[in-house]
Amino acid sequence: MSTALQTVHLVPGSNLNAYMQTVNSFPVLSAEREKELGEELFYHESLEAARELVMSHLRFVVHIAKSYQGYGLPLADLIQEGNVGLMKAVKRFSPEKGVRLVSFAVHWIKAEMHEYVLRNWRIVKVATTKAQRKLFFNLRSSKKRLAWFTADEAQAVADDLGVDLKEVLRMEGRLTATDMAFDMGNDDEEDGFVAPAHYLEDHSANPAAQLEDSNWEENSQRQLLAALNVLDERSRDILQARWLNEDKATLHELADKYGVSAERIRQLEANAMKKLKGSIEL
Repeated sequence: MSTALQTVHLVPGSNLNAYMQTVNSFPVLSAEREKELGEELFYHESLEAARELVMSHLRFVVHIAKSYQGYGLPLADLIQEGNVGLMKAVKRFSPEKGVRLVSFAVHWIKAEMHEYVLRNWRIVKVATTKAQRKLFFNLRSSKKRLAWFTADEAQAVADDLGVDLKEVLRMEGRLTATDMAFDMGNDDEEDGFVAPAHYLEDHSANPAAQLEDSNWEENSQRQLLAALNVLDERSRDILQARWLNEDKATLHELADKYGVSAERIRQLEANAMKKLKGSIEL
């Protein structure tokens, strides 16, 4: 049975208008003919019966799909998902149920379209639980305008749907949120907004570069400490006071400390720097 239905290819394709003209050309079945086909399919798994039942109801799928265009999703994709639901309904349809196929199939068609909308309408899922999904679609149909609900309107929706007011406000926030394109071009960037693709990459956070910088800094500190230990205590103190301390000492301050001239301190500093450089380069 499943193989039979899978052989019926129901893809709108690129020319949607031609597809809709084609499905509208299929005749609408009478109740008697539908019951006859249903019995052939149910009792004998007739491929031709399944094909005729599906083809005659494709226009109904298009009609339902058009009611979901407000979500900004391709109509062709909605139709294709609805066709899957129609095929599932035909597979499970029994003429003994005493209802027309169109009444039985609407549940399956809408279920597939609902799942498609929830999977694709937002990058971040707007509804995950069964209750949230019900609220999502009911809230969409309850909104009469594009503006936000007033407090009274939100409370009225909550009372009508039998949910908490906070759930209505939370879902309305998700419904009115918009997605930003990840890699939109410069021409699309307005009002100071920048596409995420242009700022997500951070070369300064390259792990390899960070490790290299860290190793170089540690190695430099070890070389500096080793070179300082080569100097005599006075030369080491002069370099420490002149270059390494947070509060740098002046030549005259060091001259007073050691009882020599400022020029002598400068000479000692220059000699110490020369020795320090030579030790680090070794």
